[in-house]
Amino acid sequence: MKVRYSYLKQQFSNCDDLWKKLKKFVHTGDFTLGKELEKFEKNFAKLIGTKYAVGVNSGTDAIKLSLKALNVNKGDEVITASNTFVATVGAITEIGAKPVFVDCDDTFCMNVSDIEKKITKKTKAIVPVHFTGYMTNMPNLMKIAKNYKLPIVEDACQSILANINKKNAGTWGDFGAFSLHPLKNINVWSDGGIITTNNKKYFEKLLLLRNHGLIDRDTVKICGYNSRLDTFQAVVGNWLLPKAKQIANKRIENANFYDKHLSQIHQIKIPPRNKDNKIVYHLYVIFAEKRDALLKYCIKKGIEAKVHYPKPMYLQQSLKNLKHKSGDFPVTDRHTKSIITFPCDQHLSQGQMKYIVKCVKSFYEKFNKRNY
Repeated sequence: MKVRYSYLKQQFSNCDDLWKKLKKFVHTGDFTLGKELEKFEKNFAKLIGTKYAVGVNSGTDAIKLSLKALNVNKGDEVITASNTFVATVGAITEIGAKPVFVDCDDTFCMNVSDIEKKITKKTKAIVPVHFTGYMTNMPNLMKIAKNYKLPIVEDACQSILANINKKNAGTWGDFGAFSLHPLKNINVWSDGGIITTNNKKYFEKLLLLRNHGLIDRDTVKICGYNSRLDTFQAVVGNWLLPKAKQIANKRIENANFYDKHLSQIHQIKIPPRNKDNKIVYHLYVIFAEKRDALLKYCIKKGIEAKVHYPKPMYLQQSLKNLKHKSGDFPVTDRHTKSIITFPCDQHLSQGQMKYIVKCVKSFYEKFNKRNY
């Protein structure tokens, strides 16, 4: 049996109604900052629970423009997670700021108790990363941010509709940054992103920043960027957005199935599942003994398992100027050697998930008998 990782062929396999919408849209010529984009922004804000949403061209730019709206500049410091994807760090470094890393815990999010010792006079913002579908401990982080008067940009790119005590990701901080990349839970047909906020002043500044700083065709108020979400992609977003809750719930159902069966294997450790948190499982990640051998075995058996990520961001060559060394963030380092990701999307069949569980059990049985 083959168990693929990308589900895009299935997600858009039955979309004749979407093609009709796109054909109708093309005839309008309303391609840039059009009515479909305005509709998508309003619907997204309503779904997440904020007053405003601003479509931009990627999740990376959603973080970057949020930081620019806060006037974060060259030489400033921004605190973020040591185990994040490059996009978070790229958004910080692109505006000349310095990423200051905080180690994660076993929920894959930054350990909030380690943040205060990283705050300096140069700290201008905190970017918690809601990684894999979990959320950072936002109640505690908000207390720290308030005490130090630091703004928060939530990197919620992997956690649309995740929540803590029913308060959604993207509604806690000053900004929520979301990705609409094809591999995200809610996706379009190319890169895309969207920013949420409850602050009218920030909202108005974001509108300028994403569109060259233009007030109108001939008047430039500030220096901005070309970072508009294509209205074409907004049509796709409007088609998929009503399915957002269904998608999240199906991923949760699939993760619960895995948890139930994989937890019976003593070489597998399931991450903490806090009952006050809604985890939406953009990625289904667990801890596994003999991870590299298990990964190789699964791939051999046709399962497209992955590792997110085998080499932490803080050790990448692109950040050698920060002079970090292996061991600076021990939990992140431990995760790189023990985590494995299995497909968990809404299009997986029960048979495919049972096959994954069967293969994992089979691997450890063989390993124990033959030192596989």
